[in-house]
Amino acid sequence: MSDNLQPRGSDDATFAQPLYTPIKRRSFFMYAGATAGATALVLAGCSKDSDNTPSGGISLGSGDVGVLNYAYALEQLEAAFYAQVVKTPAADFKAGELAYFTQVAAHEAIHRDFFKAALTNVAKVTPLQDLTPNFSSIDFTKRDSVLGTGKAFEDLGVAAYNGAGKLLKTPDFLVLAGKIVSVEARHAAFLRDLITPGSFAADDQVDANGLDKAMTPAEVLAIAGKYITQTLNADNVGK
Repeated sequence: MSDNLQPRGSDDATFAQPLYTPIKRRSFFMYAGATAGATALVLAGCSKDSDNTPSGGISLGSGDVGVLNYAYALEQLEAAFYAQVVKTPAADFKAGELAYFTQVAAHEAIHRDFFKAALTNVAKVTPLQDLTPNFSSIDFTKRDSVLGTGKAFEDLGVAAYNGAGKLLKTPDFLVLAGKIVSVEARHAAFLRDLITPGSFAADDQVDANGLDKAMTPAEVLAIAGKYITQTLNADNVGK
């Protein structure tokens, strides 16, 4: 499979396909519960488009647009990973595991396409470009490698959403992020238990107060960036 996050014209890479026809504006607001906040959605942090050629890498932008692009970048990465897992499943997967990964691949493709549609049709900005992953460190033929990487991506995704929530200025976006992070947390919990039963809420992710770990965009990209060819700049995300 090509390392392109969103390959064109591949019949057997359904989950890696981009959203060629983004969801309509009305559908977006219905999904996010944002009908009453349509005006605020565009005004709160969405007026500043991203500068795609800053000295520090590809800018994710500022305000809510920056947060959406940040989430879009992470969802591109996850969607590409799971698309590869499904296309070339590990020979030592146990019963039911490929079916699980197929379902998760669909979830992540939906998340990716949803953010692209939000940026294009609602915020009316040009979304972050299609990114190119670097999965050279992952052995997709081995179950342990796939499970370990999946756990790392899901834990990182949950911490990323937890850390970015406070940066959102539009309440309706926060509602949407809460819906997505809860799904990511389900993925993380299941993968953790496949690796080590009972580790779904281990103390490296959940603190003594029963709260999930939260990470800043800079902390997240320092880790996720190892799997992305391009360099992303999150300096203005949420500002």
